Amino acid sequence: MLAGLQNMTFEFGARTILQDATWHIQPGERIGLIGYNGTGKSTLLKLLVGEYQPSKGTVERSRGISMGYLHQDLLSFDTNESILTVALGAFARVLELEKQIESLGIELEKTGDEKVLHQYSDCLQEMDALDGYSIHHRTEEVLQGLGFSNDDLQRPYKEFSGGWRMRVLLAKMILQQPDLLLLDEPTNHLDLPSIEWLEKYLLHYKGSVVMVSHDKYFLNRMVNKIVELYQQELHSYSGNYDFYEKEKAIRMELQQKAFENQQDYIRQQERIVERFRAKASKATMAQSIIKKLDKLERIDAAELIRPNIKINFRIDKTPGKVLVELKGIAKSFGNNCILKNGVAEIERGDKIALIGANGKGKSTLLRIIAGTEPFDGGERKWGHNVSESFYAQHQLESLRLSNTILDEMKECGSQLNDLELRGLLGCFLFSGDDADKRISVLSGGEKARVALAKVIVSKANFLMLDEPTNHLDLHSCELLIEALNNYQGTLMLVSHDRHFIAKTANKIWEIVDQEIKEFKGGYEEWVAWKERMARQKANEPTVAAVAPVVKPTEITAPKNQQTNGAVDKEKKKELQKLQKRFEQVESSLAGWQTKKGELEKKLSDPGIYATKDLFLKTESEFSHAMQQIESLNKEYEQLFEKIMNASEGN
Repeated sequence: MLAGLQNMTFEFGARTILQDATWHIQPGERIGLIGYNGTGKSTLLKLLVGEYQPSKGTVERSRGISMGYLHQDLLSFDTNESILTVALGAFARVLELEKQIESLGIELEKTGDEKVLHQYSDCLQEMDALDGYSIHHRTEEVLQGLGFSNDDLQRPYKEFSGGWRMRVLLAKMILQQPDLLLLDEPTNHLDLPSIEWLEKYLLHYKGSVVMVSHDKYFLNRMVNKIVELYQQELHSYSGNYDFYEKEKAIRMELQQKAFENQQDYIRQQERIVERFRAKASKATMAQSIIKKLDKLERIDAAELIRPNIKINFRIDKTPGKVLVELKGIAKSFGNNCILKNGVAEIERGDKIALIGANGKGKSTLLRIIAGTEPFDGGERKWGHNVSESFYAQHQLESLRLSNTILDEMKECGSQLNDLELRGLLGCFLFSGDDADKRISVLSGGEKARVALAKVIVSKANFLMLDEPTNHLDLHSCELLIEALNNYQGTLMLVSHDRHFIAKTANKIWEIVDQEIKEFKGGYEEWVAWKERMARQKANEPTVAAVAPVVKPTEITAPKNQQTNGAVDKEKKKELQKLQKRFEQVESSLAGWQTKKGELEKKLSDPGIYATKDLFLKTESEFSHAMQQIESLNKEYEQLFEKIMNASEGN
């Protein structure tokens, strides 16, 4: 066991978060921690790392265990250092060794002291054991996987927004490779390519991982165990999220049957007591039954306590067939061109998901459509009778801080009464007296939910939603999906939640080469189509290779085919050249690896330290060998990739 809870109770003020809970985290487990918002998932992570202390019971941690904890509060960290330097902070000991080696090297040159020589040698050996020579390469690889470009790496950390800062801190944490990694909503600030990269990385992660997430796709791909926090208790399920849903339904059904059977038994026993209580000969037996019933451990009914109110949209007017028309839209930020010829139409009934990597212009395009972002050229034309409503993070600034949540909702003009508004707010995780809280005391996530609720109750026939699920739990996401599927209007959304997109969108928009590309179909169809296109591209050379050979006397190739033949020859020459260089690099790499082994053997001989010059020469040769190996490894990987690409093109 790495860490866990033993008979633990935790009370937050007058509220009990956990009651007599036991949970053991084993090596190699990837656990999804789920539960409705406000039940205490983030609190549970804080208990595991020791930020909170239990009211009763114990939090257990294995001796010497290292833990990493990614959470929203980390965003308060700020620095002028580059993001590469911040991420390299994961290798504190290696960085310390680099300074020591440099300092000891200078001192050794000046004094030649034998004690300094031994210290220098020890540092070099520790550096090698920690694989310290590759930290820059590994750090760059992780940052690039999380969406940063090469040019970004030297930019100051403080220049980046909160979402990008969180990526840097995530990179630092996974580079530290703790025994137990605790991640609180790690996908909230990632785009789809970065989420896919993180999935691949964590699937091969050697430590254990506990993650809080509302992304069903992510949980299904990542976890091998679900732990649900429900009604102050922890319930474990050995499988992914889909398994949890099926297994929970079975458990609930079995519990309900057990409850009903017990109720039948109780009613039967009570009838016997009523029948025989008055008879003296049977009174003792009746009393015995009553005592037995009093001691009986009652089974609760399998009732799910969760917000289950339906969100109903009301639309005042029906728009024309085309709601928005984009003609030749151009948009740039300095040298960064987002769109140069944006042409598209949004038709009545469309439910469009704008997808792609961060920085491609999804949110910018949504703002252009909403009319809140100026553009450089082209035309955006509204259709007839369009009534739009736009949700984005910056909408939070338009909330009146002096209002209560209920007052803010009343100002939407929805014509819902207080009871209906309070019911709706329950879907957005504001239950009971929460509706009377002032906007000024709400957290960023709570304000975002109020802004989203305002959009939902508007009578708009065209909704634009930018990351609407970021502050909702899994059940609230399902309620929103159900509502949007019943919505009779038109919808455009930006989201990184693949389950949400798959369940709501009937069209996919992607910005490719500064143009809008439309796919008429849902997300899963789009993914299948992309995979099919990739397979076709990969299979094209195979088809050409097995085509029947035509003799030159039978047919004369058209001019463009002759040109293609010349191009193919050039490609073959290039491929042969790459393969030749690949063999040379492979041979050189083997030679330097042998050289490294010989030098390591020399450096492990205590006699070498008796001669300062010999040691310094050997150490210098060893450092040079390491540099050559690192350089050749990089070239080896690059050549391998080029050969694969060239092979696909032939």
